[in-house]
Amino acid sequence: MKLLIIDDHAVVRRGMQFLLLSHFKGIEIGEAEEAKSGLASVMENDWDIVVLDISMPGRNGMDLIQEIKTAKPELPILVISGHSEKDYAVRALKLGASGFVSKQSAAEVLVTAIERVLAGGKYISMSLAEQLAGALGGNSPGTPHQALSNRELQVLKLIALGQSIKEIGSELALSPKTIATYRSRIAEKMGLDSNVELTRYAMQNHLVD
Repeated sequence: MKLLIIDDHAVVRRGMQFLLLSHFKGIEIGEAEEAKSGLASVMENDWDIVVLDISMPGRNGMDLIQEIKTAKPELPILVISGHSEKDYAVRALKLGASGFVSKQSAAEVLVTAIERVLAGGKYISMSLAEQLAGALGGNSPGTPHQALSNRELQVLKLIALGQSIKEIGSELALSPKTIATYRSRIAEKMGLDSNVELTRYAMQNHLVD
């Protein structure tokens, strides 16, 4: 089995390698620390599965999922993230990911998720499955940020981290005018006018680390 880990934290990559090498015999593991080198590795090699984080320098994991699935639609992707499962798992699955694992999960959960995804299945936690069932049954009211697009959610996170319109535009390779438009849409959808209110909301809902 050939597995690629894309995560900007060296400690996380080493920890996953140690776990997977001890569980899967003959596994070959590659690694990348950001989206650009991760996508290059996907294009240049034949991997059986990609395990990636959502938050990385430059392009985030959501963008990367789309790019990988466009280039190699059959390549399974497992997301492992420290961000809220209820806020990001469904978004990742809609983009083509085969599963979502919280970094707070026990080590054996990652192993189980990889085995299931490699077998052609999907992996989500029992708690998320219950939340989705509740939503389908009309029992979940949802939260304001769930109405945001993936790009709007990304901009909201960067605003909450204290970045200016110009800085966000530079990081996302978009014009300040485009970022300002996203910010206006976010404020309108969420009913929050100031950056202080947006930042407080993001922190209270654990949208930023």
